[in-house]
Amino acid sequence: MHEPNRTPAGTALNELILDLFRLNNRMINAGDKLVDGLGLTSARWQVLGTVIAADRPQPVAWLARDMGANRQNVQRIVNDLEKEGLVAFHSNPHHRRAQLVVLTDKGKQAFDAAMRLQAPWVNGLSEGLAVEDIKTTHTVMKALRNKLEGNGDGEEQA
Repeated sequence: MHEPNRTPAGTALNELILDLFRLNNRMINAGDKLVDGLGLTSARWQVLGTVIAADRPQPVAWLARDMGANRQNVQRIVNDLEKEGLVAFHSNPHHRRAQLVVLTDKGKQAFDAAMRLQAPWVNGLSEGLAVEDIKTTHTVMKALRNKLEGNGDGEEQA
């Protein structure tokens, strides 16, 4: 098998990406276990958090953009959350078909309960890690995300 011609930085980043995939899967599984008793999944929890983080009600397409996710997947999750009374749809004065997603009291209670479980969990997970290392990792991840979001594929433009 012919090895790709990667720079040292490219090789290091490739190994980081492979570990990020593994970490992402483990985070999703851990999140699912953490909020299972609340009737949530990691995906539902993430959507609720995105609705809360928005400064005003947004349509599904905007929530998906903010999450870096596929609009159809977010729509499916939002529909499920609406059926369970965790979010509601309100009319959008700027777009007749793109309804706004609004958190209900039940949704806020579910999110708050999840966050009460998450705090001790994340504190335990962070034990033994240096805050500066966490901040550096976060800076690198944001820089990579910004590069990918800049042109959609992370490749240099000619």
